[in-house]
Amino acid sequence: MSFDAEWAQHKAAVLAQQSPAMRLNHAPSDGSVPGSPAGSLVAGATSINGNANLLIEIAALLHEGRPDGDAGTMARAPRAHGDVSAQVLRFAQFADDQFKDTIGLFAALATRLKTTGTDFAGVDDDTARSFLGSLLASGQYVKPEAK
Repeated sequence: MSFDAEWAQHKAAVLAQQSPAMRLNHAPSDGSVPGSPAGSLVAGATSINGNANLLIEIAALLHEGRPDGDAGTMARAPRAHGDVSAQVLRFAQFADDQFKDTIGLFAALATRLKTTGTDFAGVDDDTARSFLGSLLASGQYVKPEAK
């Protein structure tokens, strides 16, 4: 049996054991599973703002769990060789820089996502106003008896 045939057999066996909601890479084409790519894209201001709040919470949790400044003190001279101490200090500075960049990135993404949520709400409101305006401008009232 070739590798491709055996791989296909294993994939089929795994797919047969999974529920339709758990098939991440094999979304049904009819869109019957909520959130599948085949379904329609639904975005709302509440979900956008919720995701922005989640990013802020992640940034806050990361900040609370920030690296301890004294973690590298055990590797300083005279406890460790001077070269080791220098490399540990260099790595600690690099890690701190990366940590601050990550926190800043999450905060910036959250801010941008909140701005997007506000813009989305404005566009959604404009669309609703436009629809109602065109309905009122070009619509005709038909009496129920005349239908």
